[in-house]
Amino acid sequence: MNTTLPEGAALAEAITARLPEKPRGGVVLAVPFTHLHTIGQIIQENPNIGLGAQNCHQAEKGAYTGEISADMLLAVGVEWVILGHSERRQYFGEDDALLTQKVNTALAKGLRPIFCCGEPLNIRESGAHAGYVSAQLQNSLFHLSEAEFRQVVIAYEPIWAIGTGQTATAAQAQEMHAGIRSLIAGHYGEAVAQDTTILYGGSCNAQNAPELFAQPDVDGGLIGGASLKADDFLAIVAALK
Repeated sequence: MNTTLPEGAALAEAITARLPEKPRGGVVLAVPFTHLHTIGQIIQENPNIGLGAQNCHQAEKGAYTGEISADMLLAVGVEWVILGHSERRQYFGEDDALLTQKVNTALAKGLRPIFCCGEPLNIRESGAHAGYVSAQLQNSLFHLSEAEFRQVVIAYEPIWAIGTGQTATAAQAQEMHAGIRSLIAGHYGEAVAQDTTILYGGSCNAQNAPELFAQPDVDGGLIGGASLKADDFLAIVAALK
C-alpha cells in the first residue's frame, strides 16, 4: 500500500525506460488496484514486464463490497496475482483453506499465481520451519494437476525478515529453497521441480541480491520496499545473472 497513482506511474515509467532489453526471467510489477490500468498502459510495449495484482477474491462475483474479482483483473490486462502474502495471512486471517480457493479461482480464470509461503520467527527459532512451509504448500497447492502447478510461481518469504531489515543469510535462503524444490519433486517429479520458479522475498535489496541470487535454488526475488526506488529495483534486476 504505497504510492499515489501519479507516483506509481512515474516509478513504472522510470523502470520501463531503463530495464535491460532481456532481463533474466522477466519482471512483474504487482501494483495497487487503483494503478493497474494506468501502469498496464505504460508497460504494454515492453514484453519483458508483466502486470500483477497484489490479491484477488476467491469468488467469481457477488456481494463482496470492496473486493476485486479475477475477471476484473483480467479486464485491465493483469496476468499475475500474488496470493498468500504473509501480510494477508497475518492481518486479514487468510488461511490455507481460503488460499486453496483463491488459487483455484485464479487458475480457472487464467491468472498465474505467485504463491507466498514462509514462517514466523517463533517457528524458525523452534526449528520447525521446514515442516511449517511444507504444510502451507501441501495444503494449498498439491491438489493441483501437473499442468496447473506449472502455472504457479513460489515465493518463499521468511516473515521474520520482512520489513525488519533482517535478511535470511544466503545459506538459509538456499536451504529453504532447496527444501521446497525437493518437496515439489517428491510430489510432481524432478522435471517439474526444476522448472518451478522459486523467489526469495525477505528484505531483499540491491546490496544483498547478488549473493542471494547466486544460490542455485534462488531464482529471483519478490521485492517489497526496495522496489519503490527505480535505482534500487533496477540494481536488483541486474543482479540476476
